[in-house]
Amino acid sequence: MAYSTISKPSLHFNTKTYAGNGSSNAQTGIGFQPDLFWCKSTTNAENHTLIDAVRGVNSGLGTNTTAAAHGSTNFGSFDSDGFTWSGNLGSGNENGQTYVAWNWKAGNSAGSSNTDGSITSTVSANTTAGFSIVKYTGTGSAATIGHGLGVAPALIILKADGTAGYEWFVFHKSLGATNRLKLNSTTNGSSSTFLNNTTPSTTVFNTEGGAASGESKSYIGYCFAEKKGFSKFGSYTGNGSTDGTFVYTGFKPAWVMIKGNATGNYYSWSIFDTTRQNFNVNAGKTLYANRDYQEGKRGQGTASTTIPAIDMLSNGFKCRVLNDEVNTSSGYIYMAFAEEPLVGSNNIPATAR
Repeated sequence: MAYSTISKPSLHFNTKTYAGNGSSNAQTGIGFQPDLFWCKSTTNAENHTLIDAVRGVNSGLGTNTTAAAHGSTNFGSFDSDGFTWSGNLGSGNENGQTYVAWNWKAGNSAGSSNTDGSITSTVSANTTAGFSIVKYTGTGSAATIGHGLGVAPALIILKADGTAGYEWFVFHKSLGATNRLKLNSTTNGSSSTFLNNTTPSTTVFNTEGGAASGESKSYIGYCFAEKKGFSKFGSYTGNGSTDGTFVYTGFKPAWVMIKGNATGNYYSWSIFDTTRQNFNVNAGKTLYANRDYQEGKRGQGTASTTIPAIDMLSNGFKCRVLNDEVNTSSGYIYMAFAEEPLVGSNNIPATAR
């Protein structure tokens, strides 16, 4: 029996590097029509830009800010094999800058009505890959929201998208529903009523009625369920050594994001991908979800100290430095998406690195 039913992960998640030109700029080779597009300049200090098919191409958010969605993105369209910029944007398509774009496939639509929760949501879902985009309007009271995955999410990233000052709240299964992280912040996990202290079910997640998830405002959520051989949302303990911890994922990773969760320590969200630097020691290529930094800076703000680095292997990843962001003797959570399953539907094992 195959280890994974997703023999080609790049049909559901893929990374693209490109050069900005300040005008019309069509990029192909993604392999599918993206529904969630997340890009970052690799050469300049620019905000992240995140656009999805449910909110539409004229609504951009930055994971490193608490700003409201901005409507002048100059993002033209999601295309059958990529995306097109229609004009200049410093954080996405400025002439002379280079960028990386991470792309996920949801339902290839602007979503449809979901009535599983007490509040009707708009959901675009890819149940095969375990990813859905969820939009809803809170009522100011505790509620439930349908997510459309058919299985319980392992990761939820949620933000009030129409009002400035609202943070990116994160549920991760390794921390449980009584804790939360903030994608725009280095703060460690802490007690929160973010999901009303309730673990997400196979149909809904809960909101608390307050600013984090349930005020009378518009919210956007990105929900991920773990799929064997394609995605993994777990935790590990670093060993504080240059010969760092190995983390088994069950697939060859294409993309990994790591966040330290030690009490009293404040670690950035470190992002690695194999498109920008193959597999070996991604030092100097790290980007951070909560920072506007270009490649080559340390997550805590200094370029002179060790930059996070990991090896992407055939069955997981291995930390290659002693570094706060990925490998001190403390706890970390991570999320990872596959380049290749360990064994796919063709029963051919992934090649070793």
